[in-house]
Amino acid sequence: MSAHPLPARGLDYRTVWRWHFYAGLLCIPFVLWLAATGSIYLFKPQIEAWLDRSYDHLSTDGPRASPQAIATAALAAVPESVLNAYELPPTDAAAVRVLVGHGDRLVRVYVHPRTLAVLKVVDEDERPMHVVFRLHGELMLGDRGSMLVELAASWTILMLLSGLWLWWPRDRAGLGGVLYPRLAGGGGRRFWRDLHAVTGVWVSMFALFLLFSGLPWAKSWGGMLKSVRSLGDAAVVRQDWTTGRSSELAGRRAANAAPAGGHEHHSGPADPSAPHDYAALDRLVPLVAAQGLAAPVLIAPPSRASASWNARSDTPNRPLRANLVLDGSRATVLERTGFDQRPLLDRIVGVGVAAHEGQLFGLANQLLGAFTAFGLVAVSLSAVVMWWTRRRRGVLGAPPAQAARRLSWPFLALVTTFAILLPLFGASLLAMLALERGVLRRSPRAAAFLGLRAAN
Repeated sequence: MSAHPLPARGLDYRTVWRWHFYAGLLCIPFVLWLAATGSIYLFKPQIEAWLDRSYDHLSTDGPRASPQAIATAALAAVPESVLNAYELPPTDAAAVRVLVGHGDRLVRVYVHPRTLAVLKVVDEDERPMHVVFRLHGELMLGDRGSMLVELAASWTILMLLSGLWLWWPRDRAGLGGVLYPRLAGGGGRRFWRDLHAVTGVWVSMFALFLLFSGLPWAKSWGGMLKSVRSLGDAAVVRQDWTTGRSSELAGRRAANAAPAGGHEHHSGPADPSAPHDYAALDRLVPLVAAQGLAAPVLIAPPSRASASWNARSDTPNRPLRANLVLDGSRATVLERTGFDQRPLLDRIVGVGVAAHEGQLFGLANQLLGAFTAFGLVAVSLSAVVMWWTRRRRGVLGAPPAQAARRLSWPFLALVTTFAILLPLFGASLLAMLALERGVLRRSPRAAAFLGLRAAN
């Protein structure tokens, strides 16, 4: 992201420059992929509303069927399934979405609220925006893909921070090429250099936020955070975000399985209903509808995930979420947990996730996310153009290595800190250094191609 080539100022500068190049070489394909898929996912509410438009404007004149009857119709459409959750319809003219499942499988069934006709049956994993979600977060490769994305995100953080360090003006007059591109003179080389540096500095802070706020979903880093979270009071509050594909499937299995005791547990008299008796829905739907939870609102029966009936707001604007524990037999709210009652770590992650998904402050949040994504595309493509036009034939084109000198303590401390905070980055950095020193430098051809100092 350097505004222009600068003379080496000690090994630290040269090292930062080289590792910025290597990080870019590794990360740019992932940055382009994540920017594309992330830009689409930002507009999930609008896209899903458009896809479901034919199910939200039904003719519903006449008496409506009971929630239990609607759930029964949905269950009949998917043999051997159990009720996972009943979603309150957004309007009286909308089809009722009922989630049913079995084991790892989760199916969304659209039921006409008056005729009980099944209008659509679709696996959650096949819904377009869920496919985009998995493409973005795990490359459709499960936990291994999640770790690969996490590794790329970690190196992208290094790429952005090193780029900002290289960009920092040094003995420079004026702000041209620093905060705004120089459009007059200089030719194509100056254009691509300024596009890279100026765009990079304007989007870097937003991009860093997106990268850090996306880490809680990752299999490795998110699992580490979950372990830290369990050390405090957060252990008694269910985490409402998943960490990798295995975590998502485990949550489904728990929600699709009967509670350990086989019946609902609550503070009042025991509910005699068996887990597959959903008559309580007729009592709970009007109760939950009156609570004013942010849509979509899901009502779930007792399961291994929760021993009682419960309701939750599943709004993507997570600070508006709330959870209810319900007494199915008496149709009462036993407990309500709002966002402000959750542990501090959960609230920090929740705000970050909502902003990451573009849902924290409406359309402006979505547009800011799209601006960041397009800026990263511009930075990446301009980097590729500069690399391709400058590289000499037969070599990779990395900045030339400088004679070995002792690294400064601030530099070592910074790298060590990042290696600890981003373990996959730390492990891959050690592996790359070992490969460079133990193998690549000992091969004259490899060293010449990569711009390394050959071993003596």
